[in-house]
Amino acid sequence: MKLEAVTPFLGKYRPFVGRCCQTCTPKSWESLFHRSIMDLGFCNVVLVKEENTRFRGWLVRRLCYFLWSLEQRIPPCQDAPQKIMESTRVQNVISGRVPGGTGEGQVPDLVKKEVQRILGHIQAPIHPFLLRLFSWALLRFLNCVFLNVQLHKGQMKMVHKAAQAQGLPLVLLSTHKSLLDGILLPFVLLSQGLGVLRVAWDPRTCSPTLRALLKKLGGLFLPQEANLTLDSPEGVLARAVVHAAVEQLLVSRQPLLIFLEEHPGAQGPRLSALGQTWLGLVVQAVQVGIIPDAMLVPVAITYDLVPDAPCDVYHALAPLGLWTGALAVLRSLRGWGHSPRVCVRVHLAQPFSLQEYTINARSCWGSRQTLEQLLQPIVLGQCTVVPDTEKEQEWTPATGPLLAFKEEDQLLVRRLSRHVLNASVTSSAVMSTAIMATLLLFKHQKGVFLSQLLGEFSWLTEETLLRGFDVGFSGQLRCLVQHTLSLLRAHVALLRVHQGDLLVVPRPGPSFTHLARLSAELLPAFLSEAVGACAVRGLLAGRMPPEGPWELQGIELLSQNELYRQILLLLHLLPQDLLLLQPCQSSYCYCQEVLDRLIQCGLLVAEETPGSRPACDTGRQRLSAKLLWKPSGDFTDSDSDDFEEAEGRYFRLSQQSRCPDFFLFLCRLLSPLLKAFAQAATFLHRGQLPDTESGYTEQLLQFLQATAQEEGFFECADQNLAISAIWTFRDLGVLQQTPSPAGPMLCLSPTFTSRENQEKLEQFIRQFICS
Repeated sequence: MKLEAVTPFLGKYRPFVGRCCQTCTPKSWESLFHRSIMDLGFCNVVLVKEENTRFRGWLVRRLCYFLWSLEQRIPPCQDAPQKIMESTRVQNVISGRVPGGTGEGQVPDLVKKEVQRILGHIQAPIHPFLLRLFSWALLRFLNCVFLNVQLHKGQMKMVHKAAQAQGLPLVLLSTHKSLLDGILLPFVLLSQGLGVLRVAWDPRTCSPTLRALLKKLGGLFLPQEANLTLDSPEGVLARAVVHAAVEQLLVSRQPLLIFLEEHPGAQGPRLSALGQTWLGLVVQAVQVGIIPDAMLVPVAITYDLVPDAPCDVYHALAPLGLWTGALAVLRSLRGWGHSPRVCVRVHLAQPFSLQEYTINARSCWGSRQTLEQLLQPIVLGQCTVVPDTEKEQEWTPATGPLLAFKEEDQLLVRRLSRHVLNASVTSSAVMSTAIMATLLLFKHQKGVFLSQLLGEFSWLTEETLLRGFDVGFSGQLRCLVQHTLSLLRAHVALLRVHQGDLLVVPRPGPSFTHLARLSAELLPAFLSEAVGACAVRGLLAGRMPPEGPWELQGIELLSQNELYRQILLLLHLLPQDLLLLQPCQSSYCYCQEVLDRLIQCGLLVAEETPGSRPACDTGRQRLSAKLLWKPSGDFTDSDSDDFEEAEGRYFRLSQQSRCPDFFLFLCRLLSPLLKAFAQAATFLHRGQLPDTESGYTEQLLQFLQATAQEEGFFECADQNLAISAIWTFRDLGVLQQTPSPAGPMLCLSPTFTSRENQEKLEQFIRQFICS
């Protein structure tokens, strides 16, 4: 075969990802980046040899892991408990100066003992010998489980330079794909000379014994008392101690790792409430002047396949204990040599100044409306104009320490966490399993020959790289595809045909759900085009049957205003946890970006009318009184044009031979979520309401699974999709919560008790689905 090597991996085709936002942090964007670091390659962090130690010889080659762990620099433990006790916040509570403080009417010695007890729940002094021993054992374990753990040396150099030049503490904000992340990331950064990383763990995922061990390795835990009400004396004291502990950690310039995503297996919002709490403590420390600034570093970690977690941890969210963790390690080691090892990529995006973001981000805040105000009148046919405001949708609840902040600061923390998570996701590399799962699920559900799959794999890899996303693999194409199929062997069947080729067929049933979860990792790279393709599909749905030929659909003229409207409707319908739009970017600017992407990929072609200004002419026209100003700070050519001129711009679907298949592929990327929403609308008149949220979620999931058995859409039978549908319907005003003695109950709103309105909702959603 001529196609043997993946060409984009050669030379300068591989993009360097992870630049910070130029709108919110322009100074950091310019000063904390050096073009020379783009030329640095990757290193395998777990590959430790004789050259990584100060010694040489045959004995060193056999003991290099042990010698390497002894040479790691671990700073001496400072007298943090005494400094925390002497902090202003804690002393104010002890002396009773704070309203509701525990010091009122209590002996200070008893309060000091209570402070020490709370501090013991939060952290413990780092044990250097235990940390070295654990690093040695973890290095051996990682070499057995993973093929490699790749880190871009340029990204690491960028973080080192930012930390040394600014002299500020580093706060690393990471995605959360596996329970192993909290152990793997500190190991990687310790091996690269960044020091001992303090990790903010979720206490719900660890048993008390495991928490005690993790605290000696640098773990931090939020005490339960911190979530008590604002007027509770115990809560006031606990929050003061937590504030003082974080402030002391930042003053001593110890790097801090916070997970912005919920832990694996959690059913609910994507953004972590606990992560926002820890980030809010850092923001508060900068605002009150404890430290002048902090450097925020978006971090992402991606796996070929997420390491298996114990079933009771992943599904029932039982706390992980020492014995359970040890059994998981033994299970992984027992499978070593019998199953292919996976690859891991760690990504460090460009650091940026928290102080700079805080100053610039407030200028991007505009008016917002709820989803019910924006979308419900349009769904019911009462209105056709989409309001010119942003959508307000927040699914992550605020916890105790965050509730103590001012409302403006809470909003700042929520938007900052969404902004950083967007940066982490866009800098994540796409792994080979995500590309393979996408091809099998959305292009070749009935099977594909291996010879054809090689070409499709190379095509999708190039398309991903062209969109500025990196991939987490390299090598010869045939070897890559074979390795990926071996990792997915539980979900695909390989059938040998008489011509000597292989037929790759995805296994029906629950395997489709697993492939859909893997393919979601590729969605951010094609999200703009997928939203645009579904919007075009919705625009054509009211004009011709969906089964019409592509040539007939290409005759239809699509005005720019109609495209904007359809894109806005779909943006409002899709959850914020999926879109992860930057808070500094308005929906109008995103609509223009979607339209530009559709033109760039060749799906839309501008229709030139006689006498009109050519679409390629970007010269400035006179400003109109109806110019649509947006508070995004990002002025494109379309922002400076006369807005009335957009009414005269028209587009057609391109008639190139590759366009129909590519258009269908883009539409199918959003089909699992949209089909789940449509089936949830169908289920409204069948569900047993009122019911609790968990009870109704279980009802809807059973309906999705039953429908999947009948129609074959197993990718929709996912509990996370069911939860997203219920929460979206709640924001849309379809479902509403009513108080009851058993807790909040879900019931149908009076507007959607009629079958007619339920059908309007289902029809509104199905217009974006391409069969």
